[in-house]
Amino acid sequence: MGKKEERARAEKLSVYLYIPNIVGYMRVVLNCVAFAVCFSNKTLFSLLYFFSFCCDAVDGWCARRFNQVSTFGAVLDMVTDRVSPACLLVILSQVYRPSLVFLSLLALDIASHWLQMYSTFLAGKSSHKDVKDSTSWLFRLYYGNRIFMCYCCVSCEVLYIILLLIAKNQTENLLNVVVSTLTQISPLSFLLALTLCGWSMKQTINIIQMKTAADVCVLYDIEKQQHKP
Repeated sequence: MGKKEERARAEKLSVYLYIPNIVGYMRVVLNCVAFAVCFSNKTLFSLLYFFSFCCDAVDGWCARRFNQVSTFGAVLDMVTDRVSPACLLVILSQVYRPSLVFLSLLALDIASHWLQMYSTFLAGKSSHKDVKDSTSWLFRLYYGNRIFMCYCCVSCEVLYIILLLIAKNQTENLLNVVVSTLTQISPLSFLLALTLCGWSMKQTINIIQMKTAADVCVLYDIEKQQHKP
């Protein structure tokens, strides 16, 4: 192996071993362990899952702090962000009825984010968070205000964890459980109401995001047709 090949191999390995990427690997391992015990030990699952979610902010900070931003790290982070709640939604679909509610949320999340990424590529933008030209104030607020984005994202994750924790068996009626918990004046009912508010805004944003991204794809097709000889 020549010196050039050795240098290329060392450079490739160094990217895999970036500190934020190592944090990303830890998130994957934490989630794997969490889902392995999600039915046998809900408390441990909740702690591991939420800690993995919190590490999402840590890897971003590390990337900026140590100047170790990489495309691989961004993709790893994005995939983990989508796969983790997707797996939790599948678990909840096995616990609550109607299960279609959670499967629909899963489909919406994946479709809206995938369309947003693809439309970003078509529009020639460097980031999927660049939505300054959007006509929706809520959509612009979500990607333009870190605190609001954090509230919406944390609300979704915490809501799903709460729903798993309060389920007593695997044939729960979702509406009955939610209404019953909300009518009990307690810290849990307050937290559930708070997360429901953030969750509802996040789902509204997902719908707006999907429609906006679909429009970009359609406009791209129209422009391509118009430039045909």
